[in-house]
Amino acid sequence: MGGRRSDADARDSRAAILRRATDVASAEGLEGLTIGRLASDVGMSKAGVLGHFGTKERLQLEALDYAAEVFVERVWRPAEHAQPGLGRLLAICEAWADYVQNPSFSGGCFIAAASFEYDSRDGNVHDALRTVVRRWRRKLVREIETAVEAGELPSESDPDQIAFTLESLAAGTSPARYLQEDKDVAARCLRAMRLAIGVPAAVAERP
Repeated sequence: MGGRRSDADARDSRAAILRRATDVASAEGLEGLTIGRLASDVGMSKAGVLGHFGTKERLQLEALDYAAEVFVERVWRPAEHAQPGLGRLLAICEAWADYVQNPSFSGGCFIAAASFEYDSRDGNVHDALRTVVRRWRRKLVREIETAVEAGELPSESDPDQIAFTLESLAAGTSPARYLQEDKDVAARCLRAMRLAIGVPAAVAERP
């Protein structure tokens, strides 16, 4: 019993550190993470925090993995059971807008923040982040291609361009929300995403 309890306690402590690290990094950047800050925040020693992750880079990589899982749960999972193609694409946009309106982290979208921070850097965190964002781009492109093949979108639609525009719109919501204090940013984002896809809002909003 003692061994199982100790293992469970260790997992709980590790999860608490990871949640806090991801939240801090969403607002202050992955480079802003310090072992001392996290240790103080979660009520542990520096050695205790390091014992779970070994290095700061490992902590950064696992925070990225955690944030990517949260994004999938918030944006992909609500849409994955929709009809492939346009139906699923519109459901993704709705879930994405909800994620913008009710972010899981205090700094907004972790992936967007990390992308701005690491786009021109080299190293393992940059490479891992690139894998995450490329995987999401491929998923968007597939849904757009499916919609084109089904005749739901015009044959001349450019899936890569549409996916790029959707990502750019989502990435632009954080500055609008926090710098410009735009309270309607989620609704604006959703309308702009529908226009980028080529679906009039009135059509997209029909039950």
